[in-house]
Parts: sequence; structure tokens; C-alpha cells
Amino acid sequence: MPKEAVFAMKLEPELRAEFMAEGAAAHRPASQVLRELMREFVQRQRAAREYDDFLRRKVDAARLSISAGLGRSNDEVEDEFAARRARVASQA
Repeated sequence: MPKEAVFAMKLEPELRAEFMAEGAAAHRPASQVLRELMREFVQRQRAAREYDDFLRRKVDAARLSISAGLGRSNDEVEDEFAARRARVASQA
């Protein structure tokens, strides 16, 4: 991928010096490290947004289910799974 954009930023001189020293110690140019950090940030943000969208769809579906009268109370669910656990335990 061609590198045509320039990115300028302001930061504390001490942070810059420490960053440059760590990059040099790792034998990696600062620009390479920053590109990797940016890519990781973009990937994390996208994953978080995708998860939020997934979760929102699940909550919306559950709300529709409840308003359609298809939901069950916590007690009903607990009773069903207690019965399932008892069946599995008796088979073992």
C-alpha cells in the first residue's frame, strides 16, 4: 500500500523521546510502530462496534418476543434447567 499521507501530531517531548528509544531498541522505525498501533486501534473499534450492533439486535429481538407474549419468567427457565440437570445427573 503506498504511503502518501502525512500525519502530524503534538505530544510531550518526554513521551516522544521514550517512544523513539523503545522503537530503536526494538529495531523498528517509529512510523512502522505507529501504523501497527493505528491498525490495531481500527480493528478493536470495528470489533467493538460489530459486537454492540449484534447485542442491540439480540436485545431488540428479545423485546419483540416478550411483547408478543413469547417470553418466559426467570422462575420458569430456572425450573426447566433444574429438571434438565436432574435428568443428566440421573443418567450418569
